[in-house]
Amino acid sequence: MGICVSSASSEIHQADDGLENVMHVQEDIVSHGIEKLGSLYSKEGSKGVNQDAAVVHQGYGMEHGAFCGVFDGHGKNGHIVSRTVRNRLPSLLLNQKNALEKIKTVRDHNNEKTDGGLAPLPSESFHKWREACICAFKVMDKEIKLQEGLDCSCSGTTAVVVVRQGEDLIIANLGDSRAVMGRTNDQKGIMPVQLTTDLKPGVPSEARRIRQCNGRVLALKEEPHVHRVWLPHEDSPGLAMSRAFGDFLLKNHGIIALPDISYHRVTSKDQFIVLASDGVWDVLSNKEVVSIVSAADSEQAAAKAVVEAATAAWKRKFTSSKVDDCTVVCLFLQTRK
Repeated sequence: MGICVSSASSEIHQADDGLENVMHVQEDIVSHGIEKLGSLYSKEGSKGVNQDAAVVHQGYGMEHGAFCGVFDGHGKNGHIVSRTVRNRLPSLLLNQKNALEKIKTVRDHNNEKTDGGLAPLPSESFHKWREACICAFKVMDKEIKLQEGLDCSCSGTTAVVVVRQGEDLIIANLGDSRAVMGRTNDQKGIMPVQLTTDLKPGVPSEARRIRQCNGRVLALKEEPHVHRVWLPHEDSPGLAMSRAFGDFLLKNHGIIALPDISYHRVTSKDQFIVLASDGVWDVLSNKEVVSIVSAADSEQAAAKAVVEAATAAWKRKFTSSKVDDCTVVCLFLQTRK
């Protein structure tokens, strides 16, 4: 069931973990001696088909670059949307970035300006990636809408993405999946640093935007802590996130495909990043996840260890509830000694 893609060998082969929802891509420009510094794992819950998808793309944009993403689908066709985004978004984003670079090169040549030999500031690079992310996410949403025979009026997916280019990290988040960094603290070992905000309807700024578009934000009596988005005059569809690809029934009522984007410069204290669907964060704290990754036997075992811990926590904490799909990507920023 599992799929791994290696452009170096031009082959698609079965993954060892037997998962069709995760994909590891390695470009030709990655040297043969480089280690796989990313691991990923996905496990179906008890709600039906696994609607999560994930990708680690090494050699993305540059030799030591990477694209990592977790996509949590929802609705009748959520599993199709999440895999569509997983397969298409990396190339869309890189194409947008390359197009912006060409425009800048032409402008610089025409203006005949120099920078005095100074290297580009990280903030300049981030602004290009930020613009590329906004454009790529917008195009991705349009492509989903235009797919023939795919009804995404009430189906969609989240997306949490980290792009590494050297020591630069670009983080883009859409919905309620999450990215957390494990960072060395001299006194306390490795501690978590949350890199994204869970974009749910209960966040005041998100609720304000939705209500300004005549969408309703309400929680059901049986789950008072879960705010959902509803149509102005109908008790549907009850979406539990405020941003997503798809969900076109609510796109005129405050649900947007504009990602929240941030930048981070990697330091020697930054050890790894964990991306995971909300099925993991609903039952494990940031600190617990970081501890599990730190204690894993190897980089390759880390993602599976977190997923197995989350699955066990679901069964322990919510004995009468169905277990959610759980998907994790770990990107290691330093080589383990």
